[in-house]
Order: sequence, then structure tokens, then C-alpha cells
Amino acid sequence: MKKLVAECIGTMWLVLGGCGSAVLAAGYPELGIGFVGVAMAFGLTVLTMAYAIGHISGCHLNPAVSIGLAIGGRFDKKELIPYIIAQVLGGIVGAGILYLIASGKSGFELGSFAANGYGAHSPDGYNVTAAFITETVMTFAFLIIILGATHSKAPKGFGGLAIGLGLTLIHLISIPVTNTSVNPARSTSQALFVGDWALGQLWLFWLAPILGAVLAGIVYKYLSPEGA
Repeated sequence: MKKLVAECIGTMWLVLGGCGSAVLAAGYPELGIGFVGVAMAFGLTVLTMAYAIGHISGCHLNPAVSIGLAIGGRFDKKELIPYIIAQVLGGIVGAGILYLIASGKSGFELGSFAANGYGAHSPDGYNVTAAFITETVMTFAFLIIILGATHSKAPKGFGGLAIGLGLTLIHLISIPVTNTSVNPARSTSQALFVGDWALGQLWLFWLAPILGAVLAGIVYKYLSPEGA
């Protein structure tokens, strides 16, 4: 139960910090942090939680990460469903807190609420094929980074830094394409508030990240040196 509570809190922080930076700060007149700032915010949420709860739950914060780690032999498959439920619930809590904050401003409009999308709802108009490839490849790379940085033979104490910076880089690449998911819990939390098109496109932001994670788990298990 402590692991699940930690995953819930961690995923709440990821959504509140990452999506919150996009909704509350990215477009602020003159002082807006822009998409570079949003990319850094997502990376910082993972980096901070890696050191806060990594020793409790492993700090997955992402159903695709849990699945990839299970495929790679680093996580007990029996814990997958409870972890995924905790992550999705944490994301929803984070999105709910963000909504309460954002709606407290006069003239508030929900807009895209940092939801993920393709086609007309891609930040730069990328189609469904581009979005699917992007989400699959970016999640694949993210899991390779995680599996490598947390290996027993990797330098000790730097895993959280590598993973946080890796997520920042992923956002720098893919925000223009899909607003960057690589995380079904993060996508679900925002889509529930936006509804309509966001829920209609949510399938991609479950399927592509999970596919990328599964492929990474298989590939890294083949590449990995002996030991876990």
C-alpha cells in the first residue's frame, strides 16, 4: 500500500508540475516560460520524485514505465494493475488540483488544458501517423534510459538525473507533435477534463507508449549485461 500511495502522489506531482507549467505559466505575457520551460518542468517533476519516492515505489509514475520494466525483468508483473490504477488516480488528482487553481482566474477558459492530440489538436498540426511514431519512439527511448540508468552496473546515485534529463529532451523533441505524452496516466488525466476530442484521441496515447515500452523492455533485456 505504501508503494501505491507513493505512486499516486508522484504521478499527481508530475501532472500538476508538468501540465501546470503549460496551463499556468507557458503563455504568460512577457514572462511566459514557453515550451522549453514546460519541457524542463516535466523533467524536474520526475527528477525530484525519483529521489523522494524512488526508494519506496521505484518512482514509475507512468503505466508504460511499469509495463516496460516488467517486460525487462525489473518489476513483478503481479503488481502491474495496482500500480497502473494508482498512477491514473494520481494523475486525475493532479489534474483536478490544476483545474481548481486555473479556474480561479477571471475569464478562465479550459481550452486544451495541456491535453495530448494529433491532427487539428497537435500543437503544430502533425497527423496521426506522425503522432503514433513519435509517441512509440520517444517512449522506447525513455525506457531504454530508465533501464540503463537504474541497472546495478550503472553509476550509483545518478539514475534520477539521467531519467529527468531524458524526459526533458523527449519533451523538447515532441511537444510540437503531440504535446508529449509518453505516459498514459498523464494523458488520461487531462482528457477527462477536456472530454470530446481528447477522449476520442486517447487510444493513441495508451497504445503507442505501451508499444514503445514493450519493445524497449525486450531490446534492453537482450542488450543488458549480467545482473539487474
